[in-house]
Amino acid sequence: MTIQLAERKRWNAEHQRLTALLKNPRGYEQAVELFLSQHAWLYVSKMADVDAAAKLSTLEDELLDGIREETLRQYPVKAPDTTNSIVWHLWHIARIEDMTVNVLIGGQEQIFAEGDWLSKLRIACAHTGNGMTEEEAAELSAGIDIDALLDYRIEVGRRTREIVRSMEPAEMKRKVPAAGIDKLRAQNAVKPDAEWLLEYWGKKTFAGLILMPATRHNFLHLNKAIRIKQRIQKKS
Repeated sequence: MTIQLAERKRWNAEHQRLTALLKNPRGYEQAVELFLSQHAWLYVSKMADVDAAAKLSTLEDELLDGIREETLRQYPVKAPDTTNSIVWHLWHIARIEDMTVNVLIGGQEQIFAEGDWLSKLRIACAHTGNGMTEEEAAELSAGIDIDALLDYRIEVGRRTREIVRSMEPAEMKRKVPAAGIDKLRAQNAVKPDAEWLLEYWGKKTFAGLILMPATRHNFLHLNKAIRIKQRIQKKS
């Protein structure tokens, strides 16, 4: 299974259209539908609604198709823009989407906390992964429960879709509440030397978080992960 460059370019073009629609209250319904389509393409097919899933061949489907466990876990990797394992990238994007959409937009608890995912994932950290030491990244890559990680990703994706569907047009222009940032800080959502991330989120609107990280951040990391897979499995 290979998703051609043209499909990635099409996703990028549609993301630019999503950016424009989110700025226009009259385009709100179109924006939500486009978001749901773009977001679904960043997850395994079964994450989205059944009817949509039947029609999808997604970016994460491509990543997981034929991948070996040792490929998923290999750390460090030799890539121009990362040394982190594929499982690190999947965990990182799930954690960030969980935090930003549930706490900052939804004003509710993270799925990670609600479902005892720290134990299920068999990891020692609950932060985003920014600023991890090599030892920490190696430990996570070797020990994380892959099935649980994929299940967690699906739960995060489905909750995001519920929250975006429930939003009102005027909410898109709302600034991220300081209380949400304070809550994440109290939960040690980022490591001390990654405090810049909370400051970055704090300057966003809800629409800004939907664009980055809820869509583009996933897109960028999945593309990195696919390139890592191709490098490793081509050699072997």
